[in-house]
Amino acid sequence: MSIPVSTHYSQHSLLIGGRHISAAAADQAAEWLTLLMSGEATPEDKLRWQQWREADPDNECAWQHIESVTGWLGNMPAQVTYGALSPYAQSKAPISTGRRKTIALLSGAVVLLGSGALASRSNMWKLATADYRTAAGEQRSMTLDDGTVVTLNTASAIDVRFDEYARVVHLLSGEIALMTRHDVAGQTSDPRPLYVQTAEGSIQSLGTHFSVRQWQGHTTVAVLQSAVEVVPAQSPMTHIIVKQGQSLLFTSRDVAGEPAPMEEQQLAWFKGQIIADNMRLGDFMAELARYLPGIARCEPEAADLRFSGVFPLNDIPGILTALPRVLPVRVRSRTRYWVSVEIAA
Repeated sequence: MSIPVSTHYSQHSLLIGGRHISAAAADQAAEWLTLLMSGEATPEDKLRWQQWREADPDNECAWQHIESVTGWLGNMPAQVTYGALSPYAQSKAPISTGRRKTIALLSGAVVLLGSGALASRSNMWKLATADYRTAAGEQRSMTLDDGTVVTLNTASAIDVRFDEYARVVHLLSGEIALMTRHDVAGQTSDPRPLYVQTAEGSIQSLGTHFSVRQWQGHTTVAVLQSAVEVVPAQSPMTHIIVKQGQSLLFTSRDVAGEPAPMEEQQLAWFKGQIIADNMRLGDFMAELARYLPGIARCEPEAADLRFSGVFPLNDIPGILTALPRVLPVRVRSRTRYWVSVEIAA
């Protein structure tokens, strides 16, 4: 990755940490963060990063500001980067095309890994120390002590807490599918209740195969077999049964209507697919971004284009190559970790 060492080419400045620094330094800090958060920076990249920090006081100030706000950024979601570089949002200087893209990528316009949340240090620590987790683009299955099979989708993390009274799987981020073990009579082989706990509430298995996804501010559950019972965290008197073939969205306070028929797209990942059914390109890229390391986004002018198709998740480059064949768009890759889809010129 080629990132200039010198920052003295911008006529604009930003106020960071009580001092004015060049906008270029903030831009470059964001670019270095993009590379470092991918987890694939080479030793040469890290040496050049150190050289960049030492080359100019503005560079070091921009980076120190990020670290002072967020701590070490090795696995940080990019939304946190925008918070660290928040002077962008406050600057009244004219915004260049490059800076505008950086701002958009590091703000709410970014489509990233599914969470969309500004993670606190405690949440980052929980993710880093989770019992089981997957990286972007990785899926993993394991069998728990009670025989329950759990499959983690991309960029997901869980903690597992079993005691003599209950079995609890804490979904910290991402998406999981669970299949409970049954005896020859069709009854669960473990009398302890099995729960999936999310930020919004609990889902109790009623002898079933189901999936749960943690979004920003809400949870969705889809049931393949049998049923589950949903209880929002701040509404303990609300108990909703979701049956086979149904799905439900709920927040910590309430549920979004009655259980609805499950859509095929909700479990396509379990088959190694991503399905677009008259889907907005912006929504498609948001979903695809979960499987990519780094940043992927759709420019606003292309976001409302719609298309349909079934795409294999084991060939992300092939998916990106196919988009210009079915839509009037082009795919631009600033680096391996920075992909943008825009209207074709």
